[in-house]
Amino acid sequence: LHAQPCLHAAPVLNSCLCFGIYQNATVLPSPLWSVFTYCCAAPFPPSIRSNALESALFIKTPHTACGSVGVVTYDLLNNDSSQRREKIAVMFSNPYDFNSHSNLYAVGVFDVSRECDENLYHEMYYETNDSFVRSKPDGKVLSYRGKEVTINATMSDAYQAVIKVELSEMK
Repeated sequence: LHAQPCLHAAPVLNSCLCFGIYQNATVLPSPLWSVFTYCCAAPFPPSIRSNALESALFIKTPHTACGSVGVVTYDLLNNDSSQRREKIAVMFSNPYDFNSHSNLYAVGVFDVSRECDENLYHEMYYETNDSFVRSKPDGKVLSYRGKEVTINATMSDAYQAVIKVELSEMK
């Protein structure tokens, strides 16, 4: 994540979530995020090209007892036709109070028609199904293998959390 605004800004902010995506698969267009109690200081670009690294910075709402929680999605395109084929999703929760809540994250692949909204966040935070995997940060890689892509992710267990996501096409 070097040379990205995310990590350059993190040391001066006392409560933020840095989010980086590296992908060596197809182009990822149409980023959407549904994030609650946040300020998006550095948004994702309109698309992420193959073999590219991009980042975003979400800042917790200042002077409130609120964390930064939400879900980010990108559409996967068919290389030949540029038609949307699936949607990748990353859910995150970086709470304000570590005494009552923990950092939590999830990654998965959904139907392209799935909305990026509070319902998707709720499903990935509370429920369990075959479309995603969820974990607290524990130093291990969280990995989801879909039909066409594999998503690997890590999240630091810190007040200023960093999420790194890597997307690879299945051969």
